[in-house]
Amino acid sequence: MIETRGLTKRFGATLAVDGLSVTVRPGAITGFLGPNGSGKSTTMRMIMGLDRPTSGSASVNGRPYEKLRYPMREIGALLDADAAHPGRSAYDHLLWLAQSNGIGRARVADVMDLVGLSQVARKRVGTFSFGMRQRLGIGAALLGDPQVLVLDEPMNGLDAEGILWVRTLMRSFAAQGRAVFVSSHLMSEMEGTADHVIVIGQGRLIADEPMAQFLAGHSLGSVHVRAPSATALRPVLESAGGRVREEPDGSLTVLGLSAPRVGDLALTAGVAVHELWMRSDSLEAVFMKLTQASVQFRAGSPMSTAGA
Repeated sequence: MIETRGLTKRFGATLAVDGLSVTVRPGAITGFLGPNGSGKSTTMRMIMGLDRPTSGSASVNGRPYEKLRYPMREIGALLDADAAHPGRSAYDHLLWLAQSNGIGRARVADVMDLVGLSQVARKRVGTFSFGMRQRLGIGAALLGDPQVLVLDEPMNGLDAEGILWVRTLMRSFAAQGRAVFVSSHLMSEMEGTADHVIVIGQGRLIADEPMAQFLAGHSLGSVHVRAPSATALRPVLESAGGRVREEPDGSLTVLGLSAPRVGDLALTAGVAVHELWMRSDSLEAVFMKLTQASVQFRAGSPMSTAGA
């Protein structure tokens, strides 16, 4: 697993990470979310020993990264798809990494096949598209068959097939009892993939909980009900404290009441209900609500093109 305790990083006057204490556990995909400039990449770099903490600590399986004898066998990471030398072939890039950690050539060939790059193994990385470099970076992370996988925006530049492949890979990894720590701005992907979520803003922890609990606990949610006598049901719901809006199709959207409560009220009032369902906020909506005050780079409204 990964553990950080009071992890802090300053760059001059800038406080990038502020006393972060989290645990990334095995057997689950942990989504790492935050606005741009929130400290996600800096946190991952400190876990991987690439940045030295100002204070606090980060450990992998109970030890700092630099204390791991063969680190790639314990933790694999994709932090920058452009880290490979452009003049080196894909195969040679993975080979030197493997040799640095006592990993044989056979594993290099297996990984090239696993990430779908066998046919271009001898081509220079500088000729690769961004998506191909992403696949190569994931291959480097998998070389040591590690128990912990750290991925920073792994789906950037991938097509639909590539995104499905990464999603399946992460799920398979976690199902084997391994830990996956993944940062992404693709909220729909994280909502459908991550088991647990850690959210930070301006370097500080905002949330650290199971995905289902996170969505349920921070979602306003709404109840949608379709009834042939909606006009009779509306005052009943409003008298019970519900905020009711009639939709163009005649259905009602109710805030402030649970779906079971709406159903019970309709039954008591003798109003037949044809449809009743609860709609929770999406991960994107909850994330935007929680991190609104932590957004560092906020764009203005799109410029009007009227009269151009």
